[in-house]
Amino acid sequence: MSKHFEDARYYLGRAAEHAKAGVKEELEPVEARVKDLVGIVDDGEPEPSRLDRLQADLKKLEERAEGEAREAVAAARERIVEYRGRNVAKAE
Repeated sequence: MSKHFEDARYYLGRAAEHAKAGVKEELEPVEARVKDLVGIVDDGEPEPSRLDRLQADLKKLEERAEGEAREAVAAARERIVEYRGRNVAKAE
């Protein structure tokens, strides 16, 4: 390859690097505004959306209802065992 083409290729690469850095520098304020609008905090994690919060609340309610249901079933089983025990004692 001709020395002129090698030089041109080198300078085009440098120009592309400088253009990339310039665009990045120019867009930093825009990026910051977009992050503020979207709700991305400094650590890079977005704040939970309303939907995420509702899903978390529903999950907690589901777990609570499941626990209460298990307790109710256990209590019912105990009453059934107690009832059957009384009937067996009466029959004898």
